Amino acid sequence: MRFDVFSLFPEIFQPYLDISILKRAIQNGLIEVRAHNIRNWAADKHHTTDDTPYGGGGGMVMKPEPVFAAVEGVLGAPPACPVILLCPQGERFDQKMARELAGFAHLALICGRYEAFDERIREHLATRVISIGDFVLTGGELPALMLMDAVGRLVPGVLGDADATQDDSFSIEGLLEYPQWTKPPVFREWRVPEILLNGHLARQQQWKRQQSLIRTLENRPDLLREAPLTEEDHEFIAQYINQRLEESQFKEE
Repeated sequence: MRFDVFSLFPEIFQPYLDISILKRAIQNGLIEVRAHNIRNWAADKHHTTDDTPYGGGGGMVMKPEPVFAAVEGVLGAPPACPVILLCPQGERFDQKMARELAGFAHLALICGRYEAFDERIREHLATRVISIGDFVLTGGELPALMLMDAVGRLVPGVLGDADATQDDSFSIEGLLEYPQWTKPPVFREWRVPEILLNGHLARQQQWKRQQSLIRTLENRPDLLREAPLTEEDHEFIAQYINQRLEESQFKEE
């Protein structure tokens, strides 16, 4: 899979890409990342990439000319792959979207700086606008790295184990992942749940499912609205809520 990233600070990417799993994936030819400096396509001698906004307002706005020139200069006009604009005003990135994007062989990412993009970049160059969350950063480079990491690890062969991503949070039918333990079985008097040490495989799978339901209910209950829950799941959730209510009432007494 190839990523072409357009940024005013392309040097940000290499240190992260030079370690661990992504480094190995790049060395093995599974992922390719090309970072391009938008300033190289600015037409004036000062390599200007921003200007004041029409209508007034604080901050500067990224000019359309160097961004269009950079993307089309590398990818052609129109670009032959999806062009993603990383912006807090876009649709929120999630694991489902990561899996969708992992189906492409080639993605282009545009990283913003300053106050905003010229709207013509969004309307006539980007094919998709993506946000990583309801907050604002100083630039789009960190969101680009997060997207490349989340998507890249889903490329076949990157993680080695083909089943490694199946139990990820948000991959288990939209639920958060169940808690995990490893050796030693006892650490500072904290024990690994007995069912994971001696339980039958079917019982362990049921227990993991229930733990995913609990973790999702307690931390992201909104996910349960769209998760394909079974009748057994609904019964377990109801029992768990009733148990917690009883425990709360007991403490109050």
